[in-house]
Formats: sequence, C-alpha cells, structure tokens
Amino acid sequence: MEHLKPGDPSRVGNYRLIGRLGEGGMGQVFLGLSPGGRQVAVKVIHPGYASGKQFRERFAREIEAARRVGGFHTASVVDADPGADPPWMVTAFIQGPSLQQAVAEGGPFSLERVCRLGAGLAEGLAAIHACGLVHRDLKPSNVILADDGPRIIDFGIARAAEASPMTTAGMVVGTYSYMSPEQLRGDVAGPASDVFALGCTLAFAATARITFGDDSIVTVVYRITTEPPDLSGVTEEHGFRELVRDCLSKSPANRPSLATIMDRLAETGTAAQAVLADPVADYWRAPKPPLVPYVAAAAPQYLKDHSWGEFVFDFAWAQPVRSSIMRANFI
Repeated sequence: MEHLKPGDPSRVGNYRLIGRLGEGGMGQVFLGLSPGGRQVAVKVIHPGYASGKQFRERFAREIEAARRVGGFHTASVVDADPGADPPWMVTAFIQGPSLQQAVAEGGPFSLERVCRLGAGLAEGLAAIHACGLVHRDLKPSNVILADDGPRIIDFGIARAAEASPMTTAGMVVGTYSYMSPEQLRGDVAGPASDVFALGCTLAFAATARITFGDDSIVTVVYRITTEPPDLSGVTEEHGFRELVRDCLSKSPANRPSLATIMDRLAETGTAAQAVLADPVADYWRAPKPPLVPYVAAAAPQYLKDHSWGEFVFDFAWAQPVRSSIMRANFI
C-alpha cells in the first residue's frame, strides 16, 4: 500500500481514504474506513471512463452482479453510487493474497492445494451461475486466497447467462490468455466458458505457467482456438491432468459441469481429505515485514487494539502498486 498522493480524494461518500491499494487503466482502489471504523476497499472510476454511458452501464452491472452473488464466495458490496461523478463502489476488505501473487512468490501449488483451490472455485462459480450470471473473467488475479477459501472478485464483465454481448460488433471482453474459444469468437459465453477459465486457472496454479502463453494476442488466440493445451508440468496423479484437459475442451458441450468437477476433485485421495478435513486453508505465509506506522496513525481509534493484520484487494484493472499485501504492527 502507498500513501495518498496529491490530488487523491480524502473521502468518497461517507468513507475516509487512508491509502492507495492498486491502480489500473480504468480506475483506482483505495483503502478506506467506514464511519464506524471498518476497513473497506473503495473502487473509484477514472473520470475519463465515467463520462461514457456504456461504461457506466457496465459498472452498474458489476455492482448488481456482486450484490446478487453475495459475500460468501466474493467480496460483499457495502455501498455504491454508479451515478456519482466519478462512480464508486465500496466492498468488504478481503484478507489474503491473490492467486497470482501467491504463485509468483511461493511457486506452484501441490496437488492437494490445487484440488482444494479448485473445489472452492467450482463452488463459487456454481453460486454465480445459480444467480443466472456468468463471470467471464476468471483468472489468477481475480482470485483472493482468504482464510476460509478462495473468493472470486471483479464482476466488471459478468453478464446474465442468456444475454447477448453488450459490446460493439466484433469486440470481445476478458483476458485473452484465460478466455474460451467462444468468447474469442464473440459468441455468447455461457457457464461452460467459466469452466474453460477454471481449467486455465488450475493449470496456472499447478505449474506457475500460463497454459496458452502470454505472447501476442494473435498468437494466444490461435493457440486457444486451434491447438491443444500445453499441460506439461500438470501432474497426471489421480487423473488431475485429464480433468484440466476436459475443462479446456474447444467445445463447450464437452466440458464437465461444475458438479462433476467437484466430484472428480474429491476422488483424489489425500486431496479429498484436504478438501473435507481442512476448510480453513493455510494457502500462503510470508515472513513478518517492517512496520508501516503511518497506517496506525491514520486510524488509531480503530486499529490500536489490533496486532498483526493482512489486507489485500485486487481488481482485474487494478493491479497492486507495489505489493498487494500490507502488514502493520498496530500499537
């Protein structure tokens, strides 16, 4: 986390801002405090995007989608004003690193951890689909590894499962390396499209490598639409590689359902035991870093009784400025 910079707002709505969490091309995410002193993440859209009617509609849809799914599998929405200038949304602050960061700093996950992760993500996607939505942008940076399991965030391009794309003709939305073939063709992306992204995400967690690469867009699109996935490094133990390959089928009809995925993950010996016996996952630990005293100074009344805290927030367009983990010894 960084200090607020000159020109940054000190308040958004009823929320006092005390630091910067992340920034991207579309907006900024701040660490804030509610009137009652609770930690929140405040997502503020850049004014340049706020002037566009289509973007405001997309942002309002993100808010509605996150509210429909609720907070058990994602970051619950606390407050929002898509009509403000600029628009903003406040969510609960989720403790833990993103999957992207956990793999970057800790390396590939063991089979047991990948299976536990996969079961949690499949459960979260099932909850999203049960609300009649498709996420359409599942990827490692949109997964937060909370103590009680993975949370899926950023509903910026989520849509109703039966809806047609709300984009200009021929335009696709999402992150290319994790998009399904039907998304890349600009077709309607149904629940099976999220299964494809889940397969890519699990392969990344198991290998620390992007399955279809991160080369030029043309190269990645060609691989996803025409070539088999490169699953070297994905273990064949307990049929895990076969499951990932099935998720990455070019045809949506040939991909397994989320219920089938959870059943197959639960069949993997020690992984099944981990899923059932250890609901509180110790995903990632790191050494204690230097103190960050200015955080305590920003909110002493609320934070003085807390010892060690970890806070993280990530949006697809708001990557960490320096580190998505903040720890401070609050005195």
